[in-house]
Amino acid sequence: MEIAVIGAGVVGLATAWRAAARGARVTLVDPRPGSGATSVAAGMLAPVGELAYGEEDLLRLGLASRDRYPGFVAELEELTGRATGFRSDGILQVAFDADDLRALADLRRFQESLGLPAEALTGREARRLEPMLAPGVRGGLLAPGDGSIDPRRLAPALLAAAEKAGAVLVRERAAAVLVERDTAVGVRLEGGGEIRADQVLLAAGAWSGDVAGVPDGVVPPVRPVKGQVLRLRARGPVPFLGRTTRGLVRGSPVYLVPRADGEIVVGATQEELGFDTRVTAGGLWELLRDARELLPGVTELEFAEVTAGLRPGSPDNAPVMGRSALPGLVLGTGHFRNGVLLAPVSADVLASVLLDGEVPGVGRPFTPDRFEVGR
Repeated sequence: MEIAVIGAGVVGLATAWRAAARGARVTLVDPRPGSGATSVAAGMLAPVGELAYGEEDLLRLGLASRDRYPGFVAELEELTGRATGFRSDGILQVAFDADDLRALADLRRFQESLGLPAEALTGREARRLEPMLAPGVRGGLLAPGDGSIDPRRLAPALLAAAEKAGAVLVRERAAAVLVERDTAVGVRLEGGGEIRADQVLLAAGAWSGDVAGVPDGVVPPVRPVKGQVLRLRARGPVPFLGRTTRGLVRGSPVYLVPRADGEIVVGATQEELGFDTRVTAGGLWELLRDARELLPGVTELEFAEVTAGLRPGSPDNAPVMGRSALPGLVLGTGHFRNGVLLAPVSADVLASVLLDGEVPGVGRPFTPDRFEVGR
């Protein structure tokens, strides 16, 4: 089985690894593997902490993926010898004012109605967990099973694993999907070369709808959603922040994700501005303003980096995984804010589609045909 994968973000890389490990001959096509949304993402693994009303199917997918992560990472790190920064020590969510605390209480009731473990904390209990929190923080929730990973370490590890399994990386842009007799048969490269394949996996993130050669209507609309992210660095023997902390500040969400090396990722804005990746003073001000309200000492940290990435959002902001209406073309896109979280389960789902012709149960709500008129 010859498979061409367009896009080497975490979903494309993880799928290439799983498919190659099962014996498929896989070619990855991407000029800069692990760039794009993957390189900007903070790497929260938070299906419980980021639970939203009406997204129960997405919750089940997220939980299935989060629960795969310990074994997934153990296998990956043993195979490649590369650390990924995986942590499963829980995520703390805190409320800045009384209205924010009521919103957290509503979230907790929803979590409990779904049987999800979440521990309610007073402001004092939250500060006992994270001493740098502001004295005025009203309370919080602890999602003990959630965690984080460093996507900038995860992506190279996945590429190394895929190549160890026999996958080949072509560092060129995919100019078009090759279509013959109404079937996808490969990829045309920007330099003019061609890669022939039995199946093509389109996993190009926010650019999935822009790859030429695919008939209109085959790929559901995938739009870019801009996110600006700030990286700070804490120095010293005592960590500034012990675990990932998400906060509501007058209704505005902000999160801080600590790394073992002292880096703290602060994010993220959510802006519907097309393919605009400019970093703006307003976006950074909002992030620092809200982070400072929760952790006043954040302004003393060293500035390291600021970036903006484009999340791939589908019409319902849920992944699109499965066979398209074009024979030979499989879609693996539209993961929006959850690409890193969903990488393990997406790889299992997409490898099953590519090699077995079947969509596993957990992936069935996310097939492309849900967008067909009349469904």
